[in-house]
Amino acid sequence: MNRRIRILVVEDEEAIRTGLIDVLVFHGYDVDFAATGPEGLDKALTGKFELILLDIMLPGMDGYTICDRIRAVDRSQAIIMLTARTSDEDIVQGLKLGADDYVPKPFSIQQLVLRIEAVLRRSQAGLEQARTLSIGDIDIDTENLSGLHGSKEIAFTKREVEVLSYLARNSERPVSREELLSKVWGYARGLDLETRTVDIHIAKLRRKIEADPKTPERLITVRGAGYRLVTEG
Repeated sequence: MNRRIRILVVEDEEAIRTGLIDVLVFHGYDVDFAATGPEGLDKALTGKFELILLDIMLPGMDGYTICDRIRAVDRSQAIIMLTARTSDEDIVQGLKLGADDYVPKPFSIQQLVLRIEAVLRRSQAGLEQARTLSIGDIDIDTENLSGLHGSKEIAFTKREVEVLSYLARNSERPVSREELLSKVWGYARGLDLETRTVDIHIAKLRRKIEADPKTPERLITVRGAGYRLVTEG
């Protein structure tokens, strides 16, 4: 018998937490929960979960710290952050620390379930990608999520490597945000989805692979068309 997909819900508001658990159980997931930051971190690091739904505002330890601690030991764990704080700075902070996506509160159950299914689908399937990837003088080990630029080591998240791998396979043309959301994040095309996830991941990658992230020469924006990765030269 196949093990059911396990999801950890880290949320201190009881009404929201209970509602999330009920919805996820209804959709066939095996759900555990934590109501405080320290409890959530402990379960995240000791349990085996396909996905963690992580609130930002938590007693004892905030979601940013938890995400950062998880990423320090596991760069492939799927994480969706739940946030009532919707300023650009708050969203950027969560994604900079390695969250796969974010869902602003209040959220519709349908939108949340679609995002959960998309992140799980991509995490389980994995993207077709080469074992190694070279971008100019940067060599990336896609399985170990690590890169070398001379003697400098660069750590990547699983999602960052998936973005680079997809762009590398299509380096002859610009790739739109919608295509990246569909092919890398797993969202259905045409889905009415308000998210800056792609843009923020691109900004994170530029800080890792560009000599000057403000004037990118590798990961460039093609106005009106999307992003293109220059791997040669």
